[in-house]
Amino acid sequence: MRHLALALALLMPIALAGCHKEAAKIPLPQRMTAEAIGHYCGMNLLEHPGPKGQIFAASLIEPVWFSSVRDTIAFTMLPDEPKDIQAIYVSDMGKASSWDKPGADNWVEARNALFVIGSRLKGGMGGDEAVPFSDRAEAEKFATENGGRIVAFDEVPRDYVLASSNDRAVPVPNDDADGRRSTN
Repeated sequence: MRHLALALALLMPIALAGCHKEAAKIPLPQRMTAEAIGHYCGMNLLEHPGPKGQIFAASLIEPVWFSSVRDTIAFTMLPDEPKDIQAIYVSDMGKASSWDKPGADNWVEARNALFVIGSRLKGGMGGDEAVPFSDRAEAEKFATENGGRIVAFDEVPRDYVLASSNDRAVPVPNDDADGRRSTN
């Protein structure tokens, strides 16, 4: 019995250390500055309108920056990107001063945000965007004004994120009133 008690006493600190390691501190979002360069486009994020993103992975020293939220979400879906993601932050557009100035430090954890997809507004590189909000009322207001529907992070369709805009929005020819062909 004494040996069992001694063994447990020696093993308990090891077990607790393992639990403490799993509860590692989640990195806080960084302020977006002129040094923030888009992971896929290689361009300065401040030069593009619309919401931005940053991802922290345990295997990376610095956050990975994105010129659009759609690119941020794509990073989490692509097989060749790191899977040890600690935090995903996106611009909270309910707190942004405008579409052109999404804010340098109004971040929301993407997995806690709501997204308006299919709106008329385009992201930082001109593609369709998943517009993030921390507040449902702000998301609803945006969707009413700009179109689209509200979804959670896990509900953003893979095809919406990974397909090109051209794959989703092919113009359909119509006849004008005077019989000429046009596209919508």
